[in-house]
Amino acid sequence: MRVLLRTLAPLLGLALAAVGVLLVIEVVAAWVRPGSTTGIVVPWQAWQATLRDTTWSDRPVLVVSVCVGVIGLLLLLVALLARRHDVPLTSPTPAMTVSTSPRVLARLVGRTVRASDDVAAATVSASARRVVVRAEGWPEDEGSLKETVRARTDALIDDLPLARRPSVAVTTRSRKEPR
Repeated sequence: MRVLLRTLAPLLGLALAAVGVLLVIEVVAAWVRPGSTTGIVVPWQAWQATLRDTTWSDRPVLVVSVCVGVIGLLLLLVALLARRHDVPLTSPTPAMTVSTSPRVLARLVGRTVRASDDVAAATVSASARRVVVRAEGWPEDEGSLKETVRARTDALIDDLPLARRPSVAVTTRSRKEPR
């Protein structure tokens, strides 16, 4: 959602800037040519005549208003869902708020898990509520690999000053021996 918001913000800004440039051009043209009945870029007189005959209950007005309302609600939803998902940490004083990103937590867990000799590769995803570890090990004993990875992950999470302990899910699989 943050990527969508970061894309929409410049596009909406450019659209508003374009409307502002058009407005400036038309105002300057109206000052320079006070008796003209047409605009330079935008046909204001034709639009004014059309809008004079249009009422609020006409079908095009209702369709445009519903479309604008739906687009506004979608933009509001995108903005609300694009918030940061920080992982809160215990603060040293009540006046402080300390947090970290889920990416940092995932990197810490990943480095700790990969430091084990029996782990060949690992991927970690983390949030404030859950840490998911997917580890690959050598085909000796997959059960002991899962226990080792879970123990290392639990020890690290217990050592971190997290305000709320996330649940840990560990999945392992054996990696094929190189030929």
